[in-house]
Amino acid sequence: MRTSLAKSGLHALVATLAITLEQARHSEAFAYVDQPDGGVPKMANNALNKINAPRSSSPAPLLPDSETLQKLATFADRLADAAREEIKPYWRQGRGVLGQQIKVEEDRSVFQSASPVTLADRAAERAMRDLIMEIYPEHGIYGEEYGIKDADADWVWCVGIWVLDPIDGTRSFITGKPLFGTLISLLHKGTPVIGIIDQCVLNERWLGIAGEESTLNGKPIKTDGVFTLSDAEMYSTTPDMFQHGDALTKFDAMRGAVRTPHYGADCYAYALVASGFGADVVVEADLGLYDYCALVPVVEGAGGVISDWTGEKLTLSNHEKSKGRVLASANPSLHRQALDILNTQSVPSDDILGALSGITSQRQNSNGIPSLICGIMLGEFIAQFGQ
Repeated sequence: MRTSLAKSGLHALVATLAITLEQARHSEAFAYVDQPDGGVPKMANNALNKINAPRSSSPAPLLPDSETLQKLATFADRLADAAREEIKPYWRQGRGVLGQQIKVEEDRSVFQSASPVTLADRAAERAMRDLIMEIYPEHGIYGEEYGIKDADADWVWCVGIWVLDPIDGTRSFITGKPLFGTLISLLHKGTPVIGIIDQCVLNERWLGIAGEESTLNGKPIKTDGVFTLSDAEMYSTTPDMFQHGDALTKFDAMRGAVRTPHYGADCYAYALVASGFGADVVVEADLGLYDYCALVPVVEGAGGVISDWTGEKLTLSNHEKSKGRVLASANPSLHRQALDILNTQSVPSDDILGALSGITSQRQNSNGIPSLICGIMLGEFIAQFGQ
């Protein structure tokens, strides 16, 4: 009887939530494209899929030689300098100067579905793209604001593509909080081999090169984390990014397992972990390729571990499977403990699928069910299957 009641409650709760989310959802996905009048139209953003399809016949990634990597890293520094020149004049300026707009993306979490973009974001990315096309016209580009260049070129997978996020943490930027950064990454055969996290206001620049020590302003850095989650300081940008499937349940388990959860640092949190400044773990979800590629070489080159929630590498071919779920830890011990939590199946999948399949038929009957009753029923469900 309890099982039947609990399942009924779950159906009703899922149906009610589905209606609410459906009403709030924006209808258009988009990719920014440069327009003569400066406008930014919304359009379907399917270009990433063209370079994201798995290529089972591709050979294992081989690193470029050290001299080539150093040359490309020096060029990445030039890109970061160019972005700084565009961003700093907008720092702590009013809304009118920033030219703030809202961009809309489908199938993202509540936090990611509608996010701000400013003239600084667009100017910084344009400057970096122009420099890449001038010096390396054969290279591919994937930027948050202007989409993909040369997505169909076969060499993009085999050789490399620059992945750019001009301002990661625009919400911090527009409110005058210096916890944002410019992210620049070079992918070689789908794997991040160069990464930069640049904080222009604080004059801090982290550089990661595959196979080498990561640096902060030219000086080597090393992670310095604790070894048990119960002692760990954990960062996440916001709890609102954990909304798909059981992501929120697993995130709740993570923040219950650590010493203290912290919020609101975006890419800066990963830099803190890599630098050994006291942050131990970062757990996030629903990230774009441009949100995490630059972080990989920086964290790994400092002795840390970064992967998706299943422990798989963060690569171009794994992006869809990883669903933007990222875990970074100061050491392998912390990483294993976190993966144990993030890989736990918290709710029987068959019952969730059954509840979701009944959303349409339940909608009319669910409108009048008070949220308190739904909560009680869901509690019964969880209690039943937790025994």
